[in-house]
Amino acid sequence: MEYYQLTDGLQLPKLGFGTFRLKGSAGVKAITSAIDQGYTLIDTAYNYENEGTVGAAIRRASVPRSQLLVQSKLPGRYYHYQDALDALEESLHRSGLDYFDTYLLHWPNPKKDEYVEAWRALIDAQKFGLIRSIGVCNFLPEYLDRLQKETGVMPVINQIELHPYFNQATQRAADEKRGVLTQDWSPLGRASAVLNDPVLKTIADAHSKGVGQVILRWDIQHGTLPLPKSAHASRQAANLDVFDFELSDDEMQRIDDLTKPDGRTKGQNPATYEEF
Repeated sequence: MEYYQLTDGLQLPKLGFGTFRLKGSAGVKAITSAIDQGYTLIDTAYNYENEGTVGAAIRRASVPRSQLLVQSKLPGRYYHYQDALDALEESLHRSGLDYFDTYLLHWPNPKKDEYVEAWRALIDAQKFGLIRSIGVCNFLPEYLDRLQKETGVMPVINQIELHPYFNQATQRAADEKRGVLTQDWSPLGRASAVLNDPVLKTIADAHSKGVGQVILRWDIQHGTLPLPKSAHASRQAANLDVFDFELSDDEMQRIDDLTKPDGRTKGQNPATYEEF
């Protein structure tokens, strides 16, 4: 495994494990399998309704909690200051954990306009020792700048939708300029048509790799941190096996060229979409 270092000093592996829709006994089995195979960054969220499942998997896995990095997210309905702190503590109780390594605001919800208040709560929760590093999801550059201007604290992470059909070049550059690590949700396009793209298949064949592995390698070479999800042990292992080859500049460009103006898989534009 290779690592990124956040501007606050915390190190994260260059590839993590997503847990969306992994619940119950089957979810515990899948997440335990992922940890046992080498994933150390586990991504969950209050709205995934599986923080308890993640905690159970951590307790069953062969890796001690101290060697894992657990990341969760605050939903928009709890963006008032005290509500945010209460929801964070509830998430910790559900998961059976004493702290989260990274904790993120899930969506900016700009029409509601409460994300600065929620950010102040995360800043204080970090001081209280409940969180090691704080960040956001789906924040446009102007939202990042507002947090910095009004609180003096820039997020260290911005988790965004990013895959070959929506490569987020502008947002990636904005994050990098601000010292913010870009994480990628749905890096494989929610198992969409991207996995059957002929350009990606050609590149994958040239490296004797799968299309998913090529996409994850493309993410990493762009300096971002993908969070693929799989309930199957063989695919979990394959998704980790991306550090023994490198894409050429030409291959990177060919993948970049696949991006589409309307490439979001569900049309969730942070400027207008809201989630609570």
